[in-house]
Amino acid sequence: MRVLVVEDARSLAAVLAEGLRDQGMAVDLAYDGLEAAAKLDVNAYDVVVLDRDLPGIHGDTLCRLIAERDDRVMVLMLTAAGAPGDRVSGLALGADDYLAKPFHFPELVLRIRSLARRQPSARPRTLRAAGIELDPVRRTATRDGRHLDLSVKEFALLEALLRAIPAFLSTEDLLEQVWDEHADPLTNTVTVTIGRLRRKLGDPPIITTTPGVGYRIT
Repeated sequence: MRVLVVEDARSLAAVLAEGLRDQGMAVDLAYDGLEAAAKLDVNAYDVVVLDRDLPGIHGDTLCRLIAERDDRVMVLMLTAAGAPGDRVSGLALGADDYLAKPFHFPELVLRIRSLARRQPSARPRTLRAAGIELDPVRRTATRDGRHLDLSVKEFALLEALLRAIPAFLSTEDLLEQVWDEHADPLTNTVTVTIGRLRRKLGDPPIITTTPGVGYRIT
């Protein structure tokens, strides 16, 4: 899952990014509305966590722009304006959910995951293939009934491969979906994580590699 956090308070943005990455999400940051609009034009996001009072382009204006896009992105407004009237006006602008500051972080995570499931293109919650069952909400994965003890990145990598079936995902695809915009394209982190994931999945092997193309689950 890829999330764009739009928040001009840099300390809060950093805390949000770190917490969401710990939950296995790929997180990009924008500190004003103009930067957010530019990133929305070049990257595909599942959810935008949006502050309202932004410099550059106001959050209300940005929310309307997102709501009018053909490639619909789910919007969670995260703002200090928490009165009932503020919530109503935010939802009327096209936001899909609204959470007032201060907030409980586990609730934010659940709301983001819920929004991702509500996307028009979202697949069923539990992903199943090749004996694997993966539940992104409960953060559980099994193969042939055997529990898989996966790290955050291994889980996210497996989820990305399952969602892509039957297509291949290149190293660049996986860096974008599982890590974030700051991932070094020259790093071997994908290869290393794939290797660890293969060992934990066990035999028979189900992740195939085609040089120059990428990885997929068969």
